Order: sequence, then structure tokens, then C-alpha cells
Amino acid sequence: MISEELNKRITRVGPGTPAGAVLRRYWQPAALIEELEHGARVPVNLMGERLALIRDDAGQLLLATRVADADEAPTHYPPSDQIQIDADGPTYPVVQRAGAVFAYLGGGTPPAFPDFDCFRAPDTHVFAFKGLWECNWLQALEIGIDPAHASFLHRFLEDEDPDQSYGKQFRDKAGSTNIPMTKLLRDYPRPDILVDETDYGLKITALRHMEDGRTHVRVTNQIFPDAICIPMSREMTITQWHVPVDDRTCYWFTIFTSFDKPVNKELMRAQRLKEHSLPDYAPLKNRANDYHYDPSEQASLTYTGMGLDINVHDQWAVEGMGAIQDRTQEHLGRSDVAIIRYRRLLRRAMDALEQGADQTLLMQEDETANMRGPLSNDAIAQSDDWRNASHQADMQRRAACPWDASV
Repeated sequence: MISEELNKRITRVGPGTPAGAVLRRYWQPAALIEELEHGARVPVNLMGERLALIRDDAGQLLLATRVADADEAPTHYPPSDQIQIDADGPTYPVVQRAGAVFAYLGGGTPPAFPDFDCFRAPDTHVFAFKGLWECNWLQALEIGIDPAHASFLHRFLEDEDPDQSYGKQFRDKAGSTNIPMTKLLRDYPRPDILVDETDYGLKITALRHMEDGRTHVRVTNQIFPDAICIPMSREMTITQWHVPVDDRTCYWFTIFTSFDKPVNKELMRAQRLKEHSLPDYAPLKNRANDYHYDPSEQASLTYTGMGLDINVHDQWAVEGMGAIQDRTQEHLGRSDVAIIRYRRLLRRAMDALEQGADQTLLMQEDETANMRGPLSNDAIAQSDDWRNASHQADMQRRAACPWDASV
């Protein structure tokens, strides 16, 4: 457990806050490129600021401060023709990458983008989407760096044919076997978890030791300050940012990256629009309708009884903690090691900025532009060779990739 003062320090993100200062020193996804089709001005609510994507006199896209009523709800997005720009407010640079518009709200020169897989892959092999969650950004991030939660929260009591599950997480076969991922997570719910600090954040390795002398190795990553990179299937990875709208609301922005065939964007988008409404990308299942909880489904199909979309499971879990989780009452255990290590990174970064040691922040140097990867996959290997097997599985996927995924 932590003090109330520290909990406020690591969760609040408005202008002038310690955590907000850290987040502003990194490029953050502000909108999907597809949103630019809805009008000349696109409303953006980001880290407590009411903004809008506009084009300047030279036709360049930028993020400007918009005029907003004092009592305007944080998730209110006015129509394009009703957006008024505050001429005296700050403006911020933006770039378009991998289906999303990224903005930099910090001072000084923006950092370079790392050469991660999601930014290296051609447009044909990436797909971006987002979804709104009614909770603080930090608890949204922390569920993504907890490898143990998948065995419980995303427990499927029946295993569907993975060949029919394109675009759905945890529905592939585990490693190079015919074991459905859902079965492996269900049968081995208590992984050993190893966490290593890296140049980009944290490498998180979950080891599920099987009875036959083999080990399932799942490598995921925390990309500082508010993103994760995890395997979706053997073909695809997910890079996901948890971007604050304000202290009590956030968006997850996901870039799906394919190492094999071009992404079926039409199918991926259709799958997700079945669960979200436009223009705010709000989930159709939410607290107001009990997330469509169905006790008969819970008895025979899923742990939550809330459908087959794992985003809904995560949404229920993080929103159920309240808008801002009360960490003064939590009791972290062994499976929370990545969460503990991440909070240390965040506190270290906040302290560094306050002490003027900006150069110590992760991914701020010129070398960031050459940073590749990260390794993010599932593999099954003999238990005494899991490190090498995990690395080789990643190398084989990269070698067969139709675009340059070398590291």
C-alpha cells in the first residue's frame, strides 16, 4: 500500500503535476488518422487540456487549444463546425504514424520515435484503434503489465478453433503447438514472473511450467511511460498506449502489427465497432448496463460472463476500482512485481524532472531513433532452454517477415 499523497502524485496528470510532466515529455497518441475525415477540426481532450487538431495557414497539422465551457464534460467532443480556437492558448506539434496522430505536449525539442516494429512496419501491416475507459490512466496501464491476470480475468471455459479467431487476443495456438492459448492459460494460472529493466522500460517474462518438462514463455513489455507491447498471436503484436483524457478518464490506443500477411483492416475495424460507438469510441458495454453481464454465460463460457472481447473484461476490472484507484488499501503480491518495478521507474522520472535531471529520462537521447523491437511473443520450450528458445522464436518470425523486421 502507498500513502494518499503518493497516490495523487503518480495519478494526477494536469498541467503542472509531476506525473503529467513526465507524460508530456513523450509523444502521445491524440487521435486516429481516420478521425481527420470527420471535419476540418477534430476535438481532442488530452491530459486535462481541451484541444483540437487543425491545419495552420501552411496546411500543416497541429494541436491547438480550443475554447471550452467551464463545466464541459471531459468526454464531450463538439462537432467540427462548432470548435473555436483560443488564439492565446498553447499549440503543440503532431506527427502521423501507423494510423494514429501523435502529439508532443512537453517543452523543448520532442524526442525521436524509437524504431519499434509498430513504427517500422508498412501501412499495409498495421491497424490502429482506440477505446474509452472511465478510469485513471495508471490503473489502465497496470492491468496490462500483470501477466497473471489473463489466467483468471480472461478465462475461457471452452476453447474455440484458433483458425477461426483472426484479430482476437488469446485465441491463437500456444507457441508452435496445437494447444489453444485459452487452455494453456486456464491450466497453468500461476506463472513465475521475471522483470528486467531495459532502455525503453521493462521486459516482463511469464513462465508457465508444464507437467511434461516444457515451459510456456510469454514475453511482454512496458514501454515507458504509458504503453505496453504484447503478443496477440504468432502473427501479430499489440502496442497499446493508455492516454489520459484527464485524471478520471483515459483512452487506450492500440497499434496492431502483423509480421506475416497484410492486416485485414476492414475485418479488424468491424470487430471493434461491434463493441464501440462513434464518434467518441465509447464501449457499448459499460457500467450503466452492467457490461452485459450474463450469469448463464458465466456458468459455461467465460469467467466474467461479459462476452468474448477481452477489452470488456479489462474495462470492467479497471473501472470497478473507481475512477482513481485507492492504493492506500492495496496489498501487492509476488505476481505484481512488474507493477512495483514500473512505479519505481515513474517515481524516478518524476523526481528527475523536479531536480532538473531531464537527461536521465528513458528514450530521450538521439540513440532512441535506433531502438528496435521489442521482443514480444509466446514460445514453448524445454524448461532448461527457455531463454534461447524464446529468442529463436522471435528471430524466426522476423526472418520470415515480408518487411524489414531485423533487430
